[in-house]
Amino acid sequence: MPRLFRIRWCAAAIATMLLTNPVQARTIDVEGVKLNLPTAAQFAEATGIKPLDKPLNIKVCIFDPVGNNGPAIQYAKDMILEARRWNVFIEVKAYTDERVAAEDFKAGQCDAVAISTLRAKQFNLFIGSLDSVGSLRNYDQLRSAMRVLYTNPKVAPMMINGSYQVGGVVPLGAVYVMVNDRKIDSIEKAAGKKVAVLEWDKSQAKMVQQLGAQPVASDITNFAGKFNNGQVDIIAAPALAFRPFELYRGLGDKGAIYRLPLTMMTGAIVFNRDKFIKEVPELDDKIQKIRNFAIGYLEQAYQLIDAMEKDIPAKYWMDLSDADKEKYFGMMREARLQLTREGFYDPRMTGLLKRIRCRHEPQNAECALKDE
Repeated sequence: MPRLFRIRWCAAAIATMLLTNPVQARTIDVEGVKLNLPTAAQFAEATGIKPLDKPLNIKVCIFDPVGNNGPAIQYAKDMILEARRWNVFIEVKAYTDERVAAEDFKAGQCDAVAISTLRAKQFNLFIGSLDSVGSLRNYDQLRSAMRVLYTNPKVAPMMINGSYQVGGVVPLGAVYVMVNDRKIDSIEKAAGKKVAVLEWDKSQAKMVQQLGAQPVASDITNFAGKFNNGQVDIIAAPALAFRPFELYRGLGDKGAIYRLPLTMMTGAIVFNRDKFIKEVPELDDKIQKIRNFAIGYLEQAYQLIDAMEKDIPAKYWMDLSDADKEKYFGMMREARLQLTREGFYDPRMTGLLKRIRCRHEPQNAECALKDE
């Protein structure tokens, strides 16, 4: 995996984590964006949370493509020292394979895990459906969704699924369709083309098949190589992958990037509720206070995403007509409805995201329909 991608992935993934944990005051530079970190005093004053009466020992598994020397783990080491001030003692384990991190968490070897929201769907279908195809059309809608997830107390119970609870979600950027030939400018012209899909996410393959294209099983380590070598014609990726994976090689002179979000990529922090509820008094109240505090720092994460998108040369972006956009959103909507009926998405989340879309764009035809 390219080193620059590992750095960018971790930078984007931990940017909000940096902003939402009580650390010593400092400003750091990530991808040219200045991130202002909150202090422990600011956190304590805003939340009213005090150190625990009894020591809390927890083990956190973090997906960091760089491993033990990665930026996520290096930050975690700082957080470990700061957490002791709150009587919390953390042991961190790095994973370069996200699947293994999730499996170890499931097996009880970790008390909490930091992974992609798509991977976290196995622990919480509601939150895992946040990345459902076509559900959020722009960053303003994503901002609204994050505000609801962080601050609406009615949503908080949906973050709990048995012994699993989602502590927080972080934005990583819009996922865009990239084609090796800009003549593939419609769904019809994508028919028969080869499309890289995550081999462990059945919903992707199913959607590609419904569009008449050929899904090619891939993963985060090889999808770019397949695109750059011509083994697939189409991929979907966020801006943070563009330069590190040298996707301009796959785009060549004829390729293009649709300026149309296929989905919004996010990351999630999931923990073992059974352990924490026994050892942390008023757990849910504390979690809600932390979320209310964290939402105030999320805007800096969007600034980081914006910087990475602007780093992509303008010549690659392909703007679609309003008519084509509506057609694509309509097709994604039909695919989303079908996948929801088949259990791939949680209807509570897809319904919530529809309400957010219609709040921003009430003129959309879907807003008069009752099927989502």
